[in-house]
Amino acid sequence: MLNRFPNKQGGFTLIEVIVVMVMIAVLAGMVASGMTDSLRKSKIRAVSKNLVSAMRYTRGQAVVKHEQKTISFNVKDKTYQAPRKKVVHIPDEIDINVYTADSEVADETTGSIRFFSDGSSTGGWVKLTHKNKIWKINVNWLTGEISMIEGSSI
Repeated sequence: MLNRFPNKQGGFTLIEVIVVMVMIAVLAGMVASGMTDSLRKSKIRAVSKNLVSAMRYTRGQAVVKHEQKTISFNVKDKTYQAPRKKVVHIPDEIDINVYTADSEVADETTGSIRFFSDGSSTGGWVKLTHKNKIWKINVNWLTGEISMIEGSSI
């Protein structure tokens, strides 16, 4: 019996390997782009949730200690500070706006939201903006309830 292709070996051509590598590179680029956007969204979500937590802590301290407590904001430096806590810096790519009672505004860049021993507050809101998304944290003046509206468009 005569074998027509004695040394024929299976395998891929160079062109086939290059095409597959290009396809993998394109898919990796698409995945990386999607992950970057997800990381940005998760960063502002984390900042918002930390701020809500700091506000709730401040309200809780006012109720437990039976005295007024304030959470202070500096919109120029993009910082806030709850009672007996370290100053928290908001990332540079996130803008912050604070609306509060006139009595709580120290100057153009600093202000605070005050919580009273019965749980009520001076009220107001904090708006965190990143690109075209807004996270708004509301503080009800009568009840002191803190709520967040997440990710609404401009």
